[in-house]
Amino acid sequence: MIRLIAIALLLLFAGSASAQTVRFPSVAVGSSAAGPEISGWMYKPSGAGPFPGIVLAHPCSGVGPNTEVWGKLLASWGYVVVAPDSFGPRGEKSVCGRGNVVNGNMRVADVAGAIDFLNAQPFVRRGEIGLIGHSHGGWTTVRAVQKSYGLAARGLKAAVAYYPSCAPQFDRDVAVPLLILIGDKDDWTLAENCRKLQAVGFTQPSLVDVVYYPNAYHGFDSRAADPEARTRAFFAKYLR
Repeated sequence: MIRLIAIALLLLFAGSASAQTVRFPSVAVGSSAAGPEISGWMYKPSGAGPFPGIVLAHPCSGVGPNTEVWGKLLASWGYVVVAPDSFGPRGEKSVCGRGNVVNGNMRVADVAGAIDFLNAQPFVRRGEIGLIGHSHGGWTTVRAVQKSYGLAARGLKAAVAYYPSCAPQFDRDVAVPLLILIGDKDDWTLAENCRKLQAVGFTQPSLVDVVYYPNAYHGFDSRAADPEARTRAFFAKYLR
């Protein structure tokens, strides 16, 4: 948390842009049915662009300070960011402890809608879209990169999942470059499940990189610089 506060203050004094409210449809893809119209927040870099885009999937606590910090941080790196609110339009504020009320599969439709929205903006480089999510949003990210949803064809080029749920029976068919970052001692979304997924084997293992942080728990990124640096380098590789 201390690191997130420090980043927020740095971005504030650097004059980063405030969020703009946007709306777009949730779009049926694969087994994910269309949800209600989605509200969201957009963060833009300074300048005319066009810029690559990133969809930011919020955690189980919903849109909050984490969303604001990451939205502004990603924009400062030169990306147009759209952060969909997957809970509010469905009548929820938080699903922590009851994550299946609005699950990762359901949220893939919101990600698809956000990708389409970004691709339609004149200041976004069409077909150059990334995805990042934390915890419940990380689960959403791991689901969204599965081949059955076809998001690569919509322009999704790279995805980063922070401490996601990993399911060996569902998450093997990754079709987009994916970086998973998880704490070795995470007692909420277990690193063991990601290891089981790796042991079962991805259908395209060259697309997936999993980093386990020793002695790190859930939410470790708020106190460490390395995951942020890895995230920036990963998106720069595929989107810049």
